[in-house]
Amino acid sequence: MLLYLDSADFQEIEEAFQLGFVQGLTTTPTFMHRHGISDIDGAIVKLSGMVPELHVEALGETHAEIVAEARRILSLPLVREPVFKVPVSLEGLRACKQLVDGGHRVNVHLVYTLNQAYMAMAAGASYVCPLAGRLQDQGHDALALFEQCVQVVDKHGYPTRIMFSSVRYPEHVRRAVQLGAHVCTVPWSVMQRLCDNTLTTEGTHQFWEHTRLMTIKVKDVIRAHNPVCRLEDTVNQALVNMTRSRIGAVTLVDAQGRLAGIFTDGDIRRKLQESGPAILDRCMADIDFSDRPVTVNADALVYEAVNLFNSHQIDNIVVLEDNVPAGILDIQDLVQLGLLG
Repeated sequence: MLLYLDSADFQEIEEAFQLGFVQGLTTTPTFMHRHGISDIDGAIVKLSGMVPELHVEALGETHAEIVAEARRILSLPLVREPVFKVPVSLEGLRACKQLVDGGHRVNVHLVYTLNQAYMAMAAGASYVCPLAGRLQDQGHDALALFEQCVQVVDKHGYPTRIMFSSVRYPEHVRRAVQLGAHVCTVPWSVMQRLCDNTLTTEGTHQFWEHTRLMTIKVKDVIRAHNPVCRLEDTVNQALVNMTRSRIGAVTLVDAQGRLAGIFTDGDIRRKLQESGPAILDRCMADIDFSDRPVTVNADALVYEAVNLFNSHQIDNIVVLEDNVPAGILDIQDLVQLGLLG
């Protein structure tokens, strides 16, 4: 089934045809009016160079007027000759036959019955275009009509494509495929939703998350600010460093810059409860802290850090580079990146 766009919005048209597999464009005077197009001829000329196949209206009250309008459009500086859309009627079908005999292609549309579709096929229409949404609005079985049209084409060998139009939602496209319609012309708003599925979204996110876990290194996700305190610094200084880094911990180092431990905001709360505000002026060396923090190498893959978070049930891991503290990895950093949680 060929996929066409049903639109007169130039931005939509550019976006849709960037996909590379949309094969045609159907327009109506109503679409052009809705989008404020006053120069219809100019729009037709521009569109004839933008899309591989353009369907435009050739209107008239008599077959002669319809043919004359088609010829007038052909006199424009077109890049490609369009397919002429003609509403079904005896005059329209007479014009269709005359245009087809002249080597032009016609889309007979506004079709609502099998008899109308048959007459269009007999007149040599390249496309017959029933309107699914409009038919269903009136309580008719639009899908049955499309099925019957396809059967007639197959049974009698008419060189006609059945075009599924007046598409309102993705289910219409699914039904068009099932019924064997040759073409489905779809609004951009519907086309954008044809690939939507929550299971696909969840699966893609999972694949992306696992790929990142196995390709991104810890040093690529730690924050630029490395919150470090020396053992002679005060608890208050540790609190200041936590606030600046927006990480709930600081790495503690000895006089040689070697890892001595980790001190967290949870440790501060416990110390305040135990000893009161006076604790803030004491040196880190004089209070209890964790002298065996969980560490990870800066060149390790993120999935190793995730395993450490999960196995130790902690919020912070000290990152080492050449055995020197290079930063702190906070669990929230991985949550925000969608790599944990």
